[in-house]
Amino acid sequence: MASALDKGQSAIFAPGLLSGRVALVTGGGTGLGRATALELARCGAAVTIAGRRAEVLQAAVAAAAEQGVGAIDWASADVRERKDAERVVQGVLERHARLDVLVNNAGGQYFTSAELIAAKGWRAVWRLNVEGMLNMAEAAFELALAPARAGTIVNVTLSPHHGMPGMAHSGAARAAVEALTRELAERWSDAGVCVSAVAAGHFDTEVLAKYPPSVRAATARSVPLQRLGRPEEHAWLVALLASPLGRAFGGSTVTLDGARDNWAGVWPPPGLADESGEVPVEERRRSPAGSRDP
Repeated sequence: MASALDKGQSAIFAPGLLSGRVALVTGGGTGLGRATALELARCGAAVTIAGRRAEVLQAAVAAAAEQGVGAIDWASADVRERKDAERVVQGVLERHARLDVLVNNAGGQYFTSAELIAAKGWRAVWRLNVEGMLNMAEAAFELALAPARAGTIVNVTLSPHHGMPGMAHSGAARAAVEALTRELAERWSDAGVCVSAVAAGHFDTEVLAKYPPSVRAATARSVPLQRLGRPEEHAWLVALLASPLGRAFGGSTVTLDGARDNWAGVWPPPGLADESGEVPVEERRRSPAGSRDP
């Protein structure tokens, strides 16, 4: 895997999977967005990353070049503003004469109990996660994808789907994005545009790095897989959705969370593990012939 990455190639996809394609990744300067931009470029796409902080975007492009990934440029934009969304899409068209893939990765939230969410805080989360996604999706569709009668939009949301204690405003916003993904997929399918979503679990990115080790360890224990996700795993899924196979996922939300959606607390739950810390395995009965029962 390392040798492929050192050569600027994808570790799992065939060389040139996305050759000739042009992609735009919002929130592409850090975390999952940066990993996504790198993987799309390794697969052959010309990639533009967008975000509000020019210095962060410039650093991401420079780091990519050091890794042998040079097909990435950047554009400063605030997706919450429709004019900025239109400007960044138009800029991609001016540089590359096309746009094939939009990854709506920009998003954010903050920790607070539901009863303490102020109207201002609710509005801030909603504008970034929902209105920002709509601004970018509609700008890309109207200016680039509909005229070409082809293209892919991937919206990044969050797992778990059974509730987000401490971030109810974000949970509501991400649920809205998934509902809009289904609606837009149906509405724009006749124009040849595929819209899908990825629900991301807990990944080992800068977002978690700012917390103490004990908090990070507890976060990993809440995942049945018993580890945090690696950013490249998320990027591989987005690249798959951007590939020709991705059209089969139109209207779908694909969850990548180490089974986090299946459990709401720490894993294993209190009292389930034995003295060794392992979850006991049920002893299955054997049939008279000696084979195990189905």
